Amino acid sequence: MAMYRLSKAVHEMEAPLVMVVVQVAFAGVNILYKLAASNGMNLMLVIAYRFIFATVFLAPLAFFLERKSRPKLTWTVLVQAFFCGLFGASMGQNLYLASLSMTSATYASAMANLTPAVTFVLAISFGLEKARLRTVAGKAKVAGTLMGIGGAMLLTFYKGVEVNLWSTHVNLLRHVAATQQGLEGSSNLPLGSLLAVASCFCYALWLIIQAKMSEGFPCKYTSTALMTFMASIQAVVYALCRERDWSQWKLGWNIRLLTISYLGVVGSGLCYTLMAWCIRVRGPVFVSVFNPLLLVTVALAGSMVLDEKLHLGSILGSVLIVLGLYAVLWGKRKENKKMNQLVPSSSPNESESIEIVVASPNKNDIKEGDDVQELAQKESEVIPESFEGKRGGGGGGGGQA
Repeated sequence: MAMYRLSKAVHEMEAPLVMVVVQVAFAGVNILYKLAASNGMNLMLVIAYRFIFATVFLAPLAFFLERKSRPKLTWTVLVQAFFCGLFGASMGQNLYLASLSMTSATYASAMANLTPAVTFVLAISFGLEKARLRTVAGKAKVAGTLMGIGGAMLLTFYKGVEVNLWSTHVNLLRHVAATQQGLEGSSNLPLGSLLAVASCFCYALWLIIQAKMSEGFPCKYTSTALMTFMASIQAVVYALCRERDWSQWKLGWNIRLLTISYLGVVGSGLCYTLMAWCIRVRGPVFVSVFNPLLLVTVALAGSMVLDEKLHLGSILGSVLIVLGLYAVLWGKRKENKKMNQLVPSSSPNESESIEIVVASPNKNDIKEGDDVQELAQKESEVIPESFEGKRGGGGGGGGQA
């Protein structure tokens, strides 16, 4: 019994721990984006190379690990993969970078944290999530989502006094030629805001489509490989239209190759695969609520390797984000527990109930001389044999054979 409870607790913590690892890995993606932009590389090319590397990394894994369990590819799956690549990768990334060039890093980061709210609304609209605002669990999910967004806004817009928790004196940007070529653009707040909101909707739509795709095609490696393949084609076509200088496309043994390799293998290959798994087992809203946690990990990583300073607003915002995340996870756990109570599940201490039903004889089988009362008794004879420990407490529920 103790081992069963331990294994159940570990199973419940798998998805949250995976999403924390994903956000930590995404912090590295943001740091390397800054280094590549400071080196003068066009970030549209970084996105194109990122998904090319991801496809090359994932294709062998998908072929060897899922060749026996992979269902047949259909046009529906391919269309879903196309839109996953469009919304979750090529278009979403490029819209975010465009908004970044027209506004500021602070403003774009704040707008990006609207993704959980947008995902929550879309998931309810598509029937993937129930609001259940009258229940405690439903209120906890809504309050936790709003708390996470509020913490992200506080972390982004309020600095406060400087807090010196540690000082590593490491600044990777000193070793890179500082230019602004990678994020060049003109200031246009209205258009930048519109692009930032469009980016949020893109990521939210990807989570919804990925959830639908996982229902009929549960192979996480293959689905992610198809997504990155579609995204690489889209991103390369877009980058070719915007960047005609072939010298920008060249890669050498420098920060550019390191950035693209990490973004392709870890930032897309591993992280997108883990997110696809979490979407399948916990749903799109669960994955989206971890998005504000990225600001916390980026703030901590920036203070360690870019010599960025932590402020009181960063700490207060981080606390709100973590509390909001805990509230959503608690609400989801409460809902899952209630669903498990409604739908009986097997456990080590459960025994199945067995009903032995003696069918009535056919009229053709009635022999001459049989007693009429004896035949009537045979027709109504049902012998239930139930073992103790049946879940639910009721008698012999029909169909629980």
